[in-house]
Amino acid sequence: MKGKIQIHYDADGDFLEIRFGDPTPSYYEDLGGDTFERRDEKTGKVKGYALFNVQKRKEMQPQDIEIKIPSEEQ
Repeated sequence: MKGKIQIHYDADGDFLEIRFGDPTPSYYEDLGGDTFERRDEKTGKVKGYALFNVQKRKEMQPQDIEIKIPSEEQ
């Protein structure tokens, strides 16, 4: 994967966002469990992920969050 990865965490909103590459007009698809996939409006390529209630997950039974990092082929 070429380019940059941006990671942003908002502690007040308990929200984590991971973005790939330069910003483009995008939309989110709900993957369930307060996890969303960000996709480019024109190409449909994965542009990042958003995770809500990150700190609250620690209160529940510990669990890994697994997401597939997009490849250049997408």
